[in-house]
Amino acid sequence: MKITKRKWTYKGATKEAWVVRYSAGGKRHLKTFARKRDADAYAAEVAHEVRKGTHVADRASTTVAKAATLWLARCRDGSADQEPLERSSLERNERHVRRHIAPFIGDKRLTELTLPGLREFEDALRTADEPRSPALIRGVMVSLGSLLADAQERGLVAHNVVRERRKIKKKGGKPGARKQLKVGKDIPTPAEVKAVIPHLNGRWKPVLMTAIFTGLRASELRGLRWDDVDLKRGEIHVRQRADKWNAIGAPKSKAGTRTVPLPPTLVSILREWKIACPLGPLGLAFPNKVGGVDDRNYIVSKGLHPAMVKAGLITKNGKVKYPGLHALRHFYASWCLNRKADGGLELPLKIVQARLGHSTIALTSDVYGHLFPRGDDGAEMAAAERAILG
Repeated sequence: MKITKRKWTYKGATKEAWVVRYSAGGKRHLKTFARKRDADAYAAEVAHEVRKGTHVADRASTTVAKAATLWLARCRDGSADQEPLERSSLERNERHVRRHIAPFIGDKRLTELTLPGLREFEDALRTADEPRSPALIRGVMVSLGSLLADAQERGLVAHNVVRERRKIKKKGGKPGARKQLKVGKDIPTPAEVKAVIPHLNGRWKPVLMTAIFTGLRASELRGLRWDDVDLKRGEIHVRQRADKWNAIGAPKSKAGTRTVPLPPTLVSILREWKIACPLGPLGLAFPNKVGGVDDRNYIVSKGLHPAMVKAGLITKNGKVKYPGLHALRHFYASWCLNRKADGGLELPLKIVQARLGHSTIALTSDVYGHLFPRGDDGAEMAAAERAILG
């Protein structure tokens, strides 16, 4: 590793730069910097990478756009350790690359991405002629992090600056991207759900009651078969789902394949509905009027929203307070966690994870951990103290 100062004259003006020269992989490399401190920092970083065997020189790297092409091919076709992504996820990734990543940083080399550069990228997205929302920017950064992870495995870049920044934020105690849900704002309260239930009528009653008392995802409700509903044992076996194009496929993840118990009232409702349910070749429990896969937006607009309006769950601007079916899934999670004294099930987090079909308990904890009921800490401490001191 060698740092030298280079001077030259151009059009009568004397210019200078700092050059870092080093060898890696049997080849010689150099990189030029305007300031010595930048050259020193780069030299120290490269020396560490060379010792670890992870260094990737600029000329051995590629552009973000070309790396994105490789990443999207892996998302589409899968690999030895990754299944092909479902259609909706693949389209989201392609959209992030096409509309947000490639236009702003597509021509940059992967080795040129830095932490300050990420902030500039976010600022550019936020202040563009068509400003991106904070939620969209977070989603784009997740996609960029996955893109860089794929490039890192291919040996095209040594660092994943997106995930390194995430670690720095965690160490600094800064909040992560995941939103903390609030009861009464994102999660319906028990009183609100109780107010909605009397207004669930017709074919909307069984599907929405199942959403409330099982926490199934909308795709899982729409893809549920009667063959997977065991009314004798009072349980549902989640084995498939219907995506937004109404295509039937496997659950969202391996953890999505699960068994969820049914409360007695819901069993009775489903028994009655099974008699009246439209028949179809798919044998669906909650089909449309001709027995096919029902449309998610139709369930929301014709079933959920009218019931919420009748229950008075509307905002000051006249919109429904909880716009989507996922709010009912959130309610189910909170109901599982609430104390029995408050009308909940008071279940351990691991069981809640299994019932929701989350891939990890960390995900369940991140989303719902703050909802765990707190006991009387003072009384518990006093009792523990008496047990020790007598």
